[in-house]
Amino acid sequence: MSRLHRPIVVALGGNAISPADQEGNIPQQFATTRQTVVHLVDLIQRGGRLLITHGNGPQVGNVLRRVELAAHEVYTLPLDICGADTQGGMGYMITQCLNNELCRRGLSLVANTIITTVEVDPHDPEFARPTKPIGSFYNPQEAAEMQRRYGWQMVEARHNGMYRRVVPSPRPRRIVEEKLIRECIAAGDLIVAGGGGGVPVVRDAGGNYVGVEGVIDKDHTSALLALAIGAGTFVIATGIDGVALDFGRPGQRFLERLTVGEARRHLEQGQFPPGSMGPKIGAAIHYLEHVDDREACVIICALERLLDAVEGRAGTRIERD
Repeated sequence: MSRLHRPIVVALGGNAISPADQEGNIPQQFATTRQTVVHLVDLIQRGGRLLITHGNGPQVGNVLRRVELAAHEVYTLPLDICGADTQGGMGYMITQCLNNELCRRGLSLVANTIITTVEVDPHDPEFARPTKPIGSFYNPQEAAEMQRRYGWQMVEARHNGMYRRVVPSPRPRRIVEEKLIRECIAAGDLIVAGGGGGVPVVRDAGGNYVGVEGVIDKDHTSALLALAIGAGTFVIATGIDGVALDFGRPGQRFLERLTVGEARRHLEQGQFPPGSMGPKIGAAIHYLEHVDDREACVIICALERLLDAVEGRAGTRIERD
């Protein structure tokens, strides 16, 4: 069976909706998303069966800032609700743009969004030692006030004297809506799921799900989704052409192919920093180590070269040893 005719997970990076050089207001997000879905529908038009995931970092940061500014007038929102709200809003935006582009091309598919919750381990070390920066930047006085008022943990950011809140980023263990998502993909539906990595939940003493304060890496959740639906290809779309060694240095060189063993070795050598390519490589390794299909692959590529990358003409392809 052609790779295009098997389920494909496409994980969209932040640049796909909110480029770093923009304010990122709603009209700008819609404009960027309209450009993004053109590449997705190119792939769909060639027979690709897609499950689409996306990040939500800037959006959650803005929601949290609104919560801070309005706290003296209306109730505050916990982080799990902020994540769920942005999943819904961004899913609406992505699917609206997708449906308009599908209609323009005469394709009968209708995209929809599944608000996704992800079970995490309540004993994950991240809950004791949070590491994920989110939200606005604060001077030392403001950071101390946020710490006093809300009990936030704050860390210095970028070594410039400004501070940011840090929250747990636990490892995703299980997609709660896995069966529903799998059935939708098997039926040929076009689904957006796992937005922002999904809402982290744990089981309480009574066995009920409850949301927790934290954010999940969207590439690791995307890897779980790829395994859940039996995807043969897991694509991580970024703002660069692919995986590079010595990135940003004079000897920078992009790689066309990597094995899992090579990727792990480069990761251990510090080639892929935690805040950028590291989580993507970690998610790729996890997927390839657990997928049954020996022909499965992970592709890391620029969004604009999505179709070329899936057809083997661009990006970096990571395969099993």
